Amino acid sequence: MSNNNTTKTGCTLCELPVEGSDIVDDGNPFCCIGCRDVYNALGDVDDIEAEDVRRARDKSEANREIPPDHEATFLEVDGMHCATCEAFIESAATAVEGVSDANSSYVTDTVRIDHDPDRVSKADLQETISGLGYSAYSRDDAFSRRRANNWEMGRVAVGVLMGMSVMLQYLVIIYPTYFGGLFYGERVTEFFEATLAGPLATPFYVVIAALTTIILAVTGKPILQGAYVSIRMRSPNMDLLVAIAAVSAYLYSTLSIALGGKHIYYDVTVAIIVIVTVGNYYESSIKQQATDRLSDLTAIQVDEARRVGGNGEYENIAVDDLEVDDHVLVRSGERIPIDGVVVDGDAAVDEAVVTGESLPVRKRIRDTVVGGSMVTNGAVTIRVGEDATNSLDRIAELVWDLQSGSHGIQKLADKLATIFVPVVLVLAVIVTGVYLLLGNGASALLVGLTVLIVSCPCALGLATPLAVAAGIRDALERSIVIFDDTVFERISDADTIVFDKTGTLTTGEMTVTDTNLEAALLEKAALLEERSSHPVGRAIAAERPVPDGSTAESASDASSIDDRVESFDSHRTGVTGIVDGDEIIVGHPDLFRDQGWEVPAVVAERIDGSRETGRVPVAVGRDGTTEGVVVVGDELRANWDETLTAISDTEREVIVLTGDDARAAESFREHRAVDEVFAGVPPEGKAATVEQFNETGRTVMIGDGTNDAPALAAADLGIALGGGTAMAADAADVALVDDDLSSVETIFDLAQATNRRVKGNIGWAFCYNAIAIPLAVLGLLNPLFAALAMGASSLLVVTNSTRALLPEDAH
Repeated sequence: MSNNNTTKTGCTLCELPVEGSDIVDDGNPFCCIGCRDVYNALGDVDDIEAEDVRRARDKSEANREIPPDHEATFLEVDGMHCATCEAFIESAATAVEGVSDANSSYVTDTVRIDHDPDRVSKADLQETISGLGYSAYSRDDAFSRRRANNWEMGRVAVGVLMGMSVMLQYLVIIYPTYFGGLFYGERVTEFFEATLAGPLATPFYVVIAALTTIILAVTGKPILQGAYVSIRMRSPNMDLLVAIAAVSAYLYSTLSIALGGKHIYYDVTVAIIVIVTVGNYYESSIKQQATDRLSDLTAIQVDEARRVGGNGEYENIAVDDLEVDDHVLVRSGERIPIDGVVVDGDAAVDEAVVTGESLPVRKRIRDTVVGGSMVTNGAVTIRVGEDATNSLDRIAELVWDLQSGSHGIQKLADKLATIFVPVVLVLAVIVTGVYLLLGNGASALLVGLTVLIVSCPCALGLATPLAVAAGIRDALERSIVIFDDTVFERISDADTIVFDKTGTLTTGEMTVTDTNLEAALLEKAALLEERSSHPVGRAIAAERPVPDGSTAESASDASSIDDRVESFDSHRTGVTGIVDGDEIIVGHPDLFRDQGWEVPAVVAERIDGSRETGRVPVAVGRDGTTEGVVVVGDELRANWDETLTAISDTEREVIVLTGDDARAAESFREHRAVDEVFAGVPPEGKAATVEQFNETGRTVMIGDGTNDAPALAAADLGIALGGGTAMAADAADVALVDDDLSSVETIFDLAQATNRRVKGNIGWAFCYNAIAIPLAVLGLLNPLFAALAMGASSLLVVTNSTRALLPEDAH
C-alpha cells in the first residue's frame, strides 16, 4: 500500500501507475481526474482520515506483504457455509510451512493463499484444505465441481433412502408397542413386545444401528464437520446444536443396546440429520437453478494472438507465449489480446469492457491500447508492452483478491446459537444431576437426553435456509438470480447504492437521439453509413427507413444500396461519398473543413450543445453545404428514473460511478435522487471508491461490465445486469437476467419479506422450545414425543416457508 506522501509512485486512490498523468493535488498523485475527484470527495467522509480508511478497508493486505518469492493461489472450496469455516480454513492454511497468508470467503467459496511454490505446491494446499473435511480445487476445474455436486446429492440420497428403511421399522414394529392396541390387535402387540424384549431384538437393533451409523457418517458429515469447526474455533453455531441432539440420541441408543436395554432412539438421530440436510439441499438446489439461468453469459478473455513475424508473415500463438516487444495484428471485430502501443494502423477501439467508456476511441501510432478492448473499425499492429500484461487479467486477479477477502456474515440463527448452545448443555447437565441426586438414576439420563432432543433446533435450523430458498425462488420467478444466501440480510442494511452508468443506467448501445435533418438527407446519410463499421455510423445507418415486408439485410435491398451509393470513402473523422448523385459528408466538423466546406455558426452551436450533454454530434452536409446534425448517444434504460427515485425515497444515498467522461454523466448530477456523480474513474478506482463507501456503511454496487467487476466484488453486495459479462456475474451476488433496472427495487422488497419470514420461523421455533423444554425438564416428555413435537414444529416451518413472499403482481 502507498503511504500518503509525495514519494508515492502510484495513484493515491487506486494505486495504478501515474506516469504521464501529471495530476497532483495537495501533494497526492492521481492516475486520472476521476480518482482525484473521488479522493477529494470521500477522503474525509464522516471525519475518517483517508489513510485510516485505506488501512481499515484492506487491513489484510497491510499485513500481507507478499514476499518476492511467494505467489498467490486461488482455490474454490466446497463445504464452507459460515464465518466459522472461514476462520478455520485460514488458521489451518497459515499453519503450513511456506504459507505467508490466507484469506477465505464462504460467500464466494474462494480462498486465496500466498505461499512459496518451492516449499509448498498448489497440490499440497488442495490436499491440506481437503484434509480438513472440505473439497478444494482450482476455480476452473469443472470436473471437481461436478464431483462435489454429485457427492452432495449422494449424501441426500443415502439419508432419504436409508432413513426410510429405519423409519419403516419404527412405524411397523417399534411404535405400535408404545401405543398398546392402537395400531394392531392385542395379540399382535403382545408378540411385538415379547420379541423386542427377547434375545432376537439385539440383531434387529444392530441392523437399525448400522443404518443409522451410515446416515450419521455420510449424510450428517457436513453437520458434524461444522460442529467440529465450531468447537475448534470456540464459536458455537447451529451445526453444533443439531449435532449435539443427533449424536446424543445415537450414543444413548447404542449404549442401551450394549446394556441390553429395549429403548432406542435412532429415529431421532435419523429425523434430525435428514430433515436439516434436505432443507439445506433444497436451498442449494434452488440456488443452482438460478445459476443455470446465466449460462448464456459470454466470456471475453482472448486465448490466441496473431503475431507478426520479421518477414511480414502471421502466426497464431497462445497469448501466454507473447513476449515484450512482439508485434501483434488486430483486425476489425477482434479483441486486443494484450496491453501495448500502436506501431502501425489506425482504428476505432471500444474500451467499454475495460474502462467503462461508452464511446469508441480513435487509436493511432504511439497510442496505448488495453487488452480486452475491441477494434470496431480499421486494423492496428501493436507492440506488446512491458511485462506482457493484460488489463483483463489484472482485473480478474483483483476480483479474485476481493472475493477471497470478502468475509461472510454470521447468520441470525448462528448468532442465537452462541447463546442457546451453552444454555441447553448446562440445563441438560443440571437436570440429569438433579435427578441423580433425587435417587432417580434410571430416568436421569433419559430426561437429560429428552432435554437435548427437544431443544434440537430442527425448526430453528430450517428457519433460515427454507425462508432464503423461498426468497431465491420468488426472485427467480422475476428473472433475478441470487448467488449467495446472505444477500437478503446484507441488502436490507444497505446505506449507499452505487450505480454504474454505461450499460446499467443506460443500454450501452449507440442510437440516434436527436436530429434536425430532413428525412431525405437523413436517409442518404444512413445509406452512406451502411458501408461503415464504426458504432456511431451503425447507429445512423439504423435510421434508414425500410420498405414494408423487407429488411435492410435482404439481398434486394443490398443491391438497391449499391445502385444508390455511387462512391464511398472512409476517413479518420467520418465518411464521404456520392448518393443519388449528391455529394454527402457525414462526420466531425474537421472533416468538413478538410474538404473545404464551411460549418455555419448555428450548426457549430448545436454541436457544442450536444457535447455538453455527453452525446456525440455528427454533422451532415450535401453538395458543399453543411445542413444539420445527427446526435448519437447511449440511450437511458426504461424505469431508470423511477428506480433511482424509489431507492432515494428509502433515505439511502444514491451514487453514480462511471468511467465515462464527465460530460456524459452531467445529466445525472441534476437528478434529485442522485447525491453524487463520479466520472472518469478506472476499474481499480471504482473498487477503491466502493471500499471507501464501505467504511461509512453497507454499500451495494450495481454494474454490468468487466470494468465493474472489481467494484462489484469490493462492495458489501454486488448486483450485475444479466446481459453483461461473465466476469461481472462472477463478481456479483445478484444478477438481473432480463436487464430490468426496476428489479433492483424488487430485490429490496424481497429482502424485507425474506427477513420477516426468517424471523417468523425463528419466533415459532423458540415458542416451541419455550413450551417443550419445561415439559422435558419435568419428565413429562420422553424422547419419542420430543421427536414428534420436533417434527411437528419443523413441518410448520416448512409450510410457512412455502408461501409466496410477495404478491404475484409485485414489480
